[in-house]
Amino acid sequence: MTDILRSEWTKIRSVRSTVWTLAVTALLMLGIATLISASAKGSADGPIPADAAIAMGLIGTMFASLSMATLGVLVISSEYRTGGIRTSLMAVPKRMSLLTGKIVVFTAVSLVVCTVASAASLLVGLTITRPPSLETGAVVQAVVGGGLYLTACGLFGLGLGAVIRHTPGAIVSAIAMMLVLPQMTTMLPGQWGKTVSDYFTTNAGSQIVMHQGSNSLGPWSGFGVYLAWIAVAMIAGAVLMQKRDA
Repeated sequence: MTDILRSEWTKIRSVRSTVWTLAVTALLMLGIATLISASAKGSADGPIPADAAIAMGLIGTMFASLSMATLGVLVISSEYRTGGIRTSLMAVPKRMSLLTGKIVVFTAVSLVVCTVASAASLLVGLTITRPPSLETGAVVQAVVGGGLYLTACGLFGLGLGAVIRHTPGAIVSAIAMMLVLPQMTTMLPGQWGKTVSDYFTTNAGSQIVMHQGSNSLGPWSGFGVYLAWIAVAMIAGAVLMQKRDA
């Protein structure tokens, strides 16, 4: 397994799209946090509350999640596009070992980069807004939550990439599942509609970054629901990877 992890690490750091996508993720978070925080500070009549300041510091997470999902898709779909998957499977005949290696390496790289980007984004935002009081626990949870959420979004993209294998199709599916459909579920009527909305992919997962009182799930329970969605995508991708020809 060590050789597989080393091989996947070499792949992920030697591909330009990986570096550029991670850079875009960090820049999106920093740029949007700076713009929104500066705008709010300039128009505020008084001090900005701590919870609002934290939310503005991490508001770029929504856009960064799409770039991470794109990276997750590319980690596996690019090999199908170029035919490199055949070479990978010749070196590692056990397909589940290959997929596991991709998941482990991607998770480690994403978690480090996204947590650092979340911390930097929040630091910039709080430096601009300067809330009068700030709890250390809330800041730590926001930073850790941002890193975990963005990593999970990347894994969701990886799972969809394993299922669909076609890069544009998988990216469009990720955008639909993470951005479009979650917004559409908020328009469903009645209590059943609210339940569907609360438990739908990023509506649930984003609670770990910015908890919304209108959502019935807490930060960690919402993230757990999101992980269940990701697990379904990963399992489906693993089953199809086993059954289909490369």
